[in-house]
Amino acid sequence: MSFGEFLLVAVLAVPALGAVAVAATPGDRAARLVGTVAAGLTLLAAAPLAAGDRGWFAWSATAPAVRPWHQLDLPWVPGLDLRFHLGVDGISYPLVVLTALLTLLCCGYSLWRVPAGGSGRALVALLLVVEVGILGTFLALDLVLFFLFFEVVLLPMYAVIAGWGGEDRRRAARKFALYTLFGSVLLLVGVYVVVAAAGTADIVALTGGTGLSRGTQLAAFTLFALAFAVKSPLWPLHSWLPDAHTQAPTVGSVVLAGVLLKMGTYGLIRVAVGVAPEGARWAAPVLGVLAVAAILVGSLVCLAQDELKRLIAYSSVGHMGFVLLGVATLTTTGIQAALIGNVAHGVITGLLFFLAGAVKDRTHSGALADLSGLRETAPRLAGLLGFAAIASLGLPGLAGFWGEAFAVIAAVEVGGGLWTTLAVLAAVGGALTAAYFLRLLRQVTHGRPSPAVGRLTPGLAGAELTAWVPLVLLALAIGLAPALVLGVAEAPVDALVKVVLP
Repeated sequence: MSFGEFLLVAVLAVPALGAVAVAATPGDRAARLVGTVAAGLTLLAAAPLAAGDRGWFAWSATAPAVRPWHQLDLPWVPGLDLRFHLGVDGISYPLVVLTALLTLLCCGYSLWRVPAGGSGRALVALLLVVEVGILGTFLALDLVLFFLFFEVVLLPMYAVIAGWGGEDRRRAARKFALYTLFGSVLLLVGVYVVVAAAGTADIVALTGGTGLSRGTQLAAFTLFALAFAVKSPLWPLHSWLPDAHTQAPTVGSVVLAGVLLKMGTYGLIRVAVGVAPEGARWAAPVLGVLAVAAILVGSLVCLAQDELKRLIAYSSVGHMGFVLLGVATLTTTGIQAALIGNVAHGVITGLLFFLAGAVKDRTHSGALADLSGLRETAPRLAGLLGFAAIASLGLPGLAGFWGEAFAVIAAVEVGGGLWTTLAVLAAVGGALTAAYFLRLLRQVTHGRPSPAVGRLTPGLAGAELTAWVPLVLLALAIGLAPALVLGVAEAPVDALVKVVLP
């Protein structure tokens, strides 16, 4: 076994074994510590995956579009020609590292605070199982394996929301499960259509639509796009998101917004566009219209929103709209914008939900009207909230800028009346994003302290800073050096675009 193959196995095996070890450890705090160590080892295994011969990605007319830095390809179900095929490249690597980092921060945060509703040991074990499903989704290069990892996330995430969430947690968890199951059925049918027509489930071989007729690609893309739209979620299939985010515990919201939503947008790029490029070209104008509708609708709802976590949740609808707009252009610029937008959203929104959880834990309220004057009594918390908000609204120099700006630029580059109009409307949505985040800061941080805020003390716990500072630094680093994401993704994105638009 090569070093790369060992790392691929370790990235999945360590959190899986960690979850078992957490469940078997008798003491609650000791179990949470074991889970945190397992999450840390997973990050240590994920980071070196970038090591390898980057020149392997030089595109040629005869080479497959997906050429992993490292891959593991073993027989799994020989009778059905299914393989345990894992691999990582510049499209999946940033999301793998982001998943490992956010899981580590959430597990570490649980050492300090466990939400009411159940034991910390069970919560950490469930977070590690969720991590296995998400990482497996990003690493799978077999469609059936991709589907199975995609489904691993459902039940543990349902349990996290239903077990440790807010007062209306069970209804929110059921809504999350039902929507996700609907998407899963569509994904399963899409996988069956592709595998039955092509005779293989290998994503490497299928990328570019190899062996699939135009009709099959149109049907497959429709099924895949709807399935991934539910998970992302993309408007108008987003209505499970605000309830799930509002009711989930802090660590659940961070994982849900930071990386679980990215399973949908990653699947849209890797599977829907890659496997059914003719379907992608056929549906691109519709996707562009839906993307801009999501940007505008999400922004307008946020302008009217009066609850902190729901506002942040609805902001994700708009941000995912920019990601979808980038994908819909089917250009190198657009898909690069989608990839860096994915990573930036995970970092910034993860930070926002950590901060929203801290505010709610201190004030016992999420209503914006009850949170005025935060900078007077808790200036450090208010300053971090201000930083996260301006990063999310797309201030140049911070991570949120690149994805939104280049999605608009990509739409302009496509040209024509439709795409130019979509670019203008998306830019208007970006201005609305700034408006609702500035409104949030005015209502929460400015003014006379409300009774709930007046009782706060200015200090921050060391565990909070430990969880938040890495995300602050990443938002700065990606904003100032976007090549951290775009550099590793450039070659595989070019190869993908060449087979989508031959």
